[in-house]
Amino acid sequence: MHQPIVELKNVSKSYTEGKQTRLILDSITTHFQPGEFILLLGHSGSGKSTLLNLLGGIDAPSSGEVWVNGAAIHQLNDHRRTLFRRQHIGFIFQFFNLIPTLTVLENVTLALHLNGGVNREQEQRARRLLERVGLSHRINAFPDRLSGGEQQRVAIVRAVAHNPTVVLADEPTGNLDEETGQTVLELLLELTRQVNKTLIMATHNPEIVPLADKVYGIKNGRLVMSNPAAMSLKNGSNGNLSAKLKLTARKE
Repeated sequence: MHQPIVELKNVSKSYTEGKQTRLILDSITTHFQPGEFILLLGHSGSGKSTLLNLLGGIDAPSSGEVWVNGAAIHQLNDHRRTLFRRQHIGFIFQFFNLIPTLTVLENVTLALHLNGGVNREQEQRARRLLERVGLSHRINAFPDRLSGGEQQRVAIVRAVAHNPTVVLADEPTGNLDEETGQTVLELLLELTRQVNKTLIMATHNPEIVPLADKVYGIKNGRLVMSNPAAMSLKNGSNGNLSAKLKLTARKE
């Protein structure tokens, strides 16, 4: 058994709204291994995005411990969490969050610049990833010239270009058509299966469920493990997309 790449120890998160305190996550304890593909399921407002924010160091827990790649990120201040996230975390937001004054290639390599500069090998990797998602011809375009699906693909490549240890994805294919969504999932699965990255994804797509190593739901602030096979049957997944992606993963 490998040392967990992500570990949560009795983690809770609450927010104060006026005179009331709202508990979002309640005493969560779990761990994820290197290379695992983790799915988080749940309705809007259940706490999926809050959990991703804690894992990515965007927010800090109200109590408990968050460990990522051996670092106690719950003990870091905002600045140090930001530095850690730049180096170790790839975050794919539900919305694109592209910088409008930067080109596609500049948006993708921004994190590399912030981490100390971009060498030739890193730029070539960024270009290859853009080609992988069908955007090699748009590298000099600005975000306002891209469709919503194209902007999301840029955001996904930006999240993985610096070769992070953990990739956190919040509905990464929500704005993509089926064919492009399949290409994006192939890219994310390639990262987890071939180079031992951990992918933690929040999604509503039942066809992705059979591909996951672990599936969790969030109910009343608690993390509940589900059976991927049972979830697939319950949601009536026909398996077409998952079968295609499994074949692709085997080939690669």
